Formats: sequence, C-alpha cells, structure tokens
Amino acid sequence: MSRIGKKVVVIPDGVQVTIEDQTVTVKGKLGSLTREFHPGVQINQEENHLSVAIKNREGNSALWGLTRSLLSNMVVGVSKGFSRVLEIQGVGYRAAVNDTVLQLNLGYSHPIDYALPSGVTAQVEKNVVVTLSGMDPETIGQACADIRRFRPPEPYKGKGIRNAGEYILRKVGKKK
Repeated sequence: MSRIGKKVVVIPDGVQVTIEDQTVTVKGKLGSLTREFHPGVQINQEENHLSVAIKNREGNSALWGLTRSLLSNMVVGVSKGFSRVLEIQGVGYRAAVNDTVLQLNLGYSHPIDYALPSGVTAQVEKNVVVTLSGMDPETIGQACADIRRFRPPEPYKGKGIRNAGEYILRKVGKKK
C-alpha cells in the first residue's frame, strides 16, 4: 500500500485543474502545466482536492505514489514555483545572465554559453551564486545537472559547480 498515494493533493485558491481522460491540465498565476498519466491510474477531483487510485494492483501499484507526487508538483509549480541554487567555487570562475543565455567562465580557454530551457529563468548573485527557478521541477533539475556537468567539483581543491549546501569529500594531496 502506498502511503504517499493515499494522501490527497489540496488545490489552493487561484489554481484550476482540468481532467480529460488521462490528461491533467493545471493553471495558476505562474502559468499552466499539462501532463498525460498512465491509464492504470485513476485521478479524481472533488471540490478543492485531488485523489489518486489505482485501477488494478497488478503492476500499477508503483504508479500510485508517483502519480500523486507529480500532481502535487504541478499544483505547487503553478502556484509557488520551484528554485534550485548552484554555487561556483574557484579562482576566476564566474557566471552572468544575458536574456535566456547563462554565460560561464570556468577556467577553460573559452566562455561557455548555456541556453536555458523554456520556462526556466536564472539569476546570478555575486557572480558565483546561480539561482534557477520555474514551474517544472524536472526541467529545473535537468538544467542544474547540465550546468554542473561543465565543471563538476573536484575532490582535491573543491573547485567547480556544486549544489547549494552540498558537501564535497576532500582528499589529501600528494605528500612529500
């Protein structure tokens, strides 16, 4: 039995949910999100909350909690939004934003221009703290992973791009 799937998703004021077959559209003050769900899951809407049920337990019970979490993320995304913070550490490493392009100087011979996906916005503070925000947590997470891949943190000096609050296990250098 799914403990997450049993919980209802509360729909806050200002958010509209439309269910057609297995396609759910959620509209809020930040925009709208649409997703098609697996046919083995049934989504019900009562007054101000959504509930999820599985049609048969064989093979579809794993989708119960997943569907509820995806619905919850859609509702939170259009009402409040999501954000992730990346920290850049290293001498001369910095970032800047021009429209929808994130420019990164990471110690290479050339600057790296990363085109932000649609629906994701970036803010740079102090040239080394990048905040990505938007409605869809999957898109934001993938953008963070793509940016981090340009210069992952290395274990000796700790230079590179890391998530905010991430601890990098440091190694001892060569002894003389």
